[in-house]
Amino acid sequence: MEEAIRKADVLIEALPYIKKFHKKVIVIKYGGSILGEEKIREGVLEDIVFLSFMGLRPVLVHGGSPNISDRMRSSGKKSEFIDGMRVTDEETLGIVEEELKNLNDIIVKEIDGLGAKAVSLNGKDDKLIQAEKKKAKIDLGLVGCITGINEELITEELKKDRIAVILPMGTGKDKKTYNVNADEAAASIAGALGAEKFVLLTNVKGILRNPEDQHSFLSSLTIGEVHGLIEENIIQQGMIPKVKACILALEKGVKKTHIIDARTPHGLLLEIFTDQGIGTEILR
Repeated sequence: MEEAIRKADVLIEALPYIKKFHKKVIVIKYGGSILGEEKIREGVLEDIVFLSFMGLRPVLVHGGSPNISDRMRSSGKKSEFIDGMRVTDEETLGIVEEELKNLNDIIVKEIDGLGAKAVSLNGKDDKLIQAEKKKAKIDLGLVGCITGINEELITEELKKDRIAVILPMGTGKDKKTYNVNADEAAASIAGALGAEKFVLLTNVKGILRNPEDQHSFLSSLTIGEVHGLIEENIIQQGMIPKVKACILALEKGVKKTHIIDARTPHGLLLEIFTDQGIGTEILR
């Protein structure tokens, strides 16, 4: 009986959040480094399906860098990165799109298997993600920066109670297809949809003041505090593009952003539906 009462208490705690976020858009970015781990992916997708059944409108944007690098390695093609961006020629672009499509198909199939309705969207189709060639000191090839989002395409699917699963490719006015950064794509989509929340799923707890000390966890930060932590080299390396994506989303009008560990069982639900949360939230 006590266990049943405890479960009921959890549901009651979630009720104000369910009411608050009913019909609100939640954009989730799922990183490629943890996308390939089936048990983690199953838990994340269960959470996303739960959000959908609770009346929220989840949008999932995913990367796929490890899969792309593995595919290139097996085909004898070397992966080259400059400032974290993959140099992309025509052949590489083909591999990138194929691997992202494969992952997209897996995710959509697994969401359908959990009883929800999912729709696969390719960012390059119908000008969903508009891009132009990224300007850099060294030519990155077919790498694009995002110039616009056709949010109506996504909104129409959300109105049908479908979970939109989006692969980050862009198309330019020059009719070319571009490889775009998944974090930037997710943040731009969140802004265009006026999302209530933007959640970055990663493989770390969140932001730590001291990476060696788990007790130095920072649960809430403002944009100004994030800039300060970057200057102090407390936020560094792979976390920098993640916090920059959060800042981009906030600047585009998203109300709240979160960085959470996808390895935490039901971390997405804990972050959205409980008073405590589990990750680092970044606010304006």
